[in-house]
Amino acid sequence: MTSPCRMSDLREVPAFAAVVAERVWRAWWEAKGVPLAALRARLDESFGPGVVPSTFVAHEQDRFLGCVALIAADVDLRPALTPWVAALWVEPDARRQGIGAALVVRATEAAFAAGHECVYLAAEERRASYYAGRGWTLLEPDVEGLEIFVRRNG
Repeated sequence: MTSPCRMSDLREVPAFAAVVAERVWRAWWEAKGVPLAALRARLDESFGPGVVPSTFVAHEQDRFLGCVALIAADVDLRPALTPWVAALWVEPDARRQGIGAALVVRATEAAFAAGHECVYLAAEERRASYYAGRGWTLLEPDVEGLEIFVRRNG
């Protein structure tokens, strides 16, 4: 990761909200027919007072590098599990520099600092080894086609 890269709460850098919404929408919601405005409304919840939900942005001054969210629920079949690290996105030209890993750490640390003992993450099977190699423990395989991981505080 390059040295000028910063990890900021979206509340601190609201100018990035439009690009965050657009990237997350295109990556996961556009093909499902969800309007961009609906995704933007959910993202705007990150401007509230609580830690959950929050969005974190990797940036070099005004250059967007990536984002990640900390949300209450991510897998409909597991409503009791909360909070979740979700919607990890790193710009293609910024990948393989540790930015994604740093964003996940930033979101996880925010959850732990807020008193959560566990944080959850859902990943496609092809990405499971990435998270397992970074200290996440597989909690449950193949839930709605996703691998459910947990990270415990301590």
